[in-house]
Amino acid sequence: MATFPFSAIVGQEELKRALLLTAVDPHIGGVLAFGDRGAGKTTAIRGLAALLPKIEVVANCAFRRDPKDVGALCADCANAAKKGDLKTVTQAAPVVDLPLGATEDRVVGALDLESALVKGEKRFEPGLLAAAHRGFLYIDEVNLLDDHLVDVLLDAAASGENVVEREGLSVRHAARFVLVGSGNPEEGELRPQLLDRFGLSVDVRTPDDIKERLEVVRRRDAFERDPDGFSKTWKRKDAALRRKIEKARHTLGAVETPDGVLEKAASLCIALGADGLRGELTMMRAARALAALDGRDSVTVKDMRAVAPLALRHRLRKDPLDETDASARVARAVDEVLAA
Repeated sequence: MATFPFSAIVGQEELKRALLLTAVDPHIGGVLAFGDRGAGKTTAIRGLAALLPKIEVVANCAFRRDPKDVGALCADCANAAKKGDLKTVTQAAPVVDLPLGATEDRVVGALDLESALVKGEKRFEPGLLAAAHRGFLYIDEVNLLDDHLVDVLLDAAASGENVVEREGLSVRHAARFVLVGSGNPEEGELRPQLLDRFGLSVDVRTPDDIKERLEVVRRRDAFERDPDGFSKTWKRKDAALRRKIEKARHTLGAVETPDGVLEKAASLCIALGADGLRGELTMMRAARALAALDGRDSVTVKDMRAVAPLALRHRLRKDPLDETDASARVARAVDEVLAA
């Protein structure tokens, strides 16, 4: 089934930028896209999957282990690696959907009942956390997610591991993924603990420009009439974006963040009263990824201005005396602290 090409998405520049930045540097911490229904949130997130560079994994490994991470290999694979006999394959980076109705067993994994009943063997059946390892875990309507699943995600996001101990099983495996959530704020707020785990936050709004709206409708109609033909039309631009992400990943480690620029970011966070230090860390990582995408080797104040709304709007304390929304508060502070 064809997916609407990422390059063909009209508008929603902030959402596309946030997704590209996390594709370059997964340590940014994921993306939360809140806003109007039918504005293209899910389309953009699914389109990202085609842009992600392929990853090398241990052959026939249900946990998608990285052959270069010897410490994470099981005993048999570690021995094979020492002997140079470890078999590997290249796969597409996973983008896994977590349905709202998913059970905890489906998410974390559970006893393989068929093996237990038919063969009398205790085998672990990996869940969605294992499937999303080294990729993206997407939750639509994330603000409606059950509290017990939120707790599971918080544990995995904090530790980078999934630990299952039940029904006589004791399993521990790596579960490092980029969390991407979307939703409509009118249907409920997100728990603060989970909100804080998202590195970047995007306000998605329905375009109010006639030309832009018409172009969205035209492209969507063309895609639905001929999905394969439409995708081929945009194949070259998607491929160029993929190469850009791959190059940025390779050069990311060489991008420098001058102390003066970092001081500006810290001053902005202080001016906004952002809790903790995640604001500065996320701004630094996002600005560095943006510089790498642009082919530059140093972060500028302009980069910080570009990523500040994404990194900070969901980290502000609510001020009962100030009814200004978070995006406007960040924009005002950016103009004052990060003057061009």
